[in-house]
Amino acid sequence: MFEPELLEEGSSHPRGATPTERGVNFALFSAHATRVEVCIFDDAGDKEIARIALPEYTDEVWHGFVPGLKPGTRYGYRVHGPYEPRHGHRFNPNKLLLDPYGKAHVGTLKWGPELFGYTVGHADADLSFDARDSAHLMPKCVVVESRFEWQQPRNVRVPWDQTVLYEVHVRGFTMRNPRVPKALRGTFAGLGMLRHIRELGVTSVELLPIQMFVDQPFLLEKGLKNFWGYDTIGFFALHPPYQSEPSIDEFKAMVDRLHLDGLEVILDVVYNHTPEGNELGPTLCFKGIDNATYYRLMPDEPRYYINDTGTGNTVNLSHPRVLQMVTDSLRYWVTEMHIDGFRFDLAPILAREPDGFDEGGGFLDSCRQDPVLSSVKLIAEPWDCGPGGYQFSSFPPGWAEWNDRYRDTVRAFWKGDEGLVPAMAQCLTASGELFNQRGRRPWASVNFLTAHDGFTLADLVSYNDKHNEANGEGNNDGHSDNRSWNCGAEGPTEDDALLALRSRQQRNLLATLLLSQGTPMLLAGDEFGRSQQGNNNAYCQDSVISWVDWEHIDERGASLHQFVKRLLTLRRELPVLRRNHFLTGAYNEQLGVKDLTWLAPEDVEMTAEHWADTRTRCFGMLIDGTAPVSSIPRAGTDATVLLVFNGWHDGVEFTLPPLPEGARWSRLFDTALEHQTADAFAPGHRYVITGRSVLAVATAGSGQSADALKKLLETLG
Repeated sequence: MFEPELLEEGSSHPRGATPTERGVNFALFSAHATRVEVCIFDDAGDKEIARIALPEYTDEVWHGFVPGLKPGTRYGYRVHGPYEPRHGHRFNPNKLLLDPYGKAHVGTLKWGPELFGYTVGHADADLSFDARDSAHLMPKCVVVESRFEWQQPRNVRVPWDQTVLYEVHVRGFTMRNPRVPKALRGTFAGLGMLRHIRELGVTSVELLPIQMFVDQPFLLEKGLKNFWGYDTIGFFALHPPYQSEPSIDEFKAMVDRLHLDGLEVILDVVYNHTPEGNELGPTLCFKGIDNATYYRLMPDEPRYYINDTGTGNTVNLSHPRVLQMVTDSLRYWVTEMHIDGFRFDLAPILAREPDGFDEGGGFLDSCRQDPVLSSVKLIAEPWDCGPGGYQFSSFPPGWAEWNDRYRDTVRAFWKGDEGLVPAMAQCLTASGELFNQRGRRPWASVNFLTAHDGFTLADLVSYNDKHNEANGEGNNDGHSDNRSWNCGAEGPTEDDALLALRSRQQRNLLATLLLSQGTPMLLAGDEFGRSQQGNNNAYCQDSVISWVDWEHIDERGASLHQFVKRLLTLRRELPVLRRNHFLTGAYNEQLGVKDLTWLAPEDVEMTAEHWADTRTRCFGMLIDGTAPVSSIPRAGTDATVLLVFNGWHDGVEFTLPPLPEGARWSRLFDTALEHQTADAFAPGHRYVITGRSVLAVATAGSGQSADALKKLLETLG
């Protein structure tokens, strides 16, 4: 038991609970608190065995050193101060609070009225005060010490132009995988066992939120859960259900395993809001520590919250201590957990100052100048529901951004919408009309067709409408504008012709995605046709709807998997398909070449009339591998590739362009073929492009380029 007379002053830095050989230092920021107590619990986390007032207050940080405490200690905070909701203060020491810097949590949040700082149901609502203790309902923080020995001590650094992202849900990816022992399914250990990702040919695993999050009551009441995890309450802590054992070393071992396979690990992170909601939400952490600092409040009525997130509250990154907490968290995941980058949910909120989105705001400036954060991949979801919330292409150099225009345009083109060839050309060239400025590179455009939010690829070609009945919201949730096409029948079918068309449409979409300039992102399971039964908003489906079905991959799924591996091999081995400079179509007089030429089917360069004709559905994209690959006027040595896209429902004769004498075009793939063959064709050959299909052919001159292409074709078979 702790002896009060042994308490020491300790240090205000670092924040959180820091173990030493003699004990544990606690440090908690609060600008408006009058007293802070650390509550120590037994090993089960049930019984409070000591309550210690932190003795010192330095630069708005409460701190103290407790001798004798060891790693594994369970703890929480009680914070005293004014309970004045009209002035933005909601201190209530009856509510046990999580440490914002807590490195681990044990226990599960159990919902009950005691979690709320006010008396639920009271006539005065949140102006009332609830004196009941909430500790028995709260998870507890854990003092953490890790001595993990890394086999791969350095982070992986995949060059941006070689990066292929693969979006994965830790639990959903392994819950139905027979190669993972049942005890490890749905855990970090289970994910680390699989070699499927590496063998597929992607380079970077992007994990949906793995930081500590909660299940909201309205979901639990319906027997559902917060499956996606976009409700973070512990920015330094792992989500306990994803651990097969209570140690952060399990996560480190998973990262280490992926790094040994050459794969980066990217985290999807949520720093824009917390599950404490608005004025009627619970008091779990920040609201009880310093509500007026951690959240953006209405300037004229600080009782109420600014809700730019649509979830009830908005984290106040304009405050230096809150900004420090977020950047400390990011650095922790890079330096301690060896994470290689981040995808930021609702990123404009992080860059929004009181006057709106600001490229020179605190968060973006912090990331840009920080030697740790500026060295890893930073990816923005460039929209939110706040004022001026759509900021696509507005993030500063060094950032990549999700490209929703790519998603919508490519989906609509293959759905059969007309007049989209000019927009398709922009998509295929990494939206250079927006990103080709300030030295940004094509990789800044993260191209995607599917993600956790929306239809899977198989459902995109199998359903015209969403089918979210299982979510319990009357099918009123989720987007209705999916730009999908069921190919003639809604949902499952046994019609062979229809199934063949759906398979071809999936190949079309994947070929477009993986061979466009920019950074492609693939949704886990799309490579073999995973379905969510038409659910396009499976955020609450911790069930077979969301779990990847590994046991029922049919022949078509296996064939699609092989096709995706072929596409990724082409992207990896032919740098012309992933140029690090934008393709512009500019003519190089010194070399007499253009890096990019757009072709009509009759082997003429597309004219203004072709671009303006809304009936145009078939066009070619000729990328010349002899063109300079940088600003240095030096001939390239890569293969030349022609991609032909036919969005028309019928076949089109496409004349293959001329080549030097003796050269021929070699087929890389044709999405109309179930089984790919590397046949050769003479220039001028009139190739019949099947309706709704993509053709890729390549050629190379002499020397190393020709040898490399020949070897590649032999590898592809």
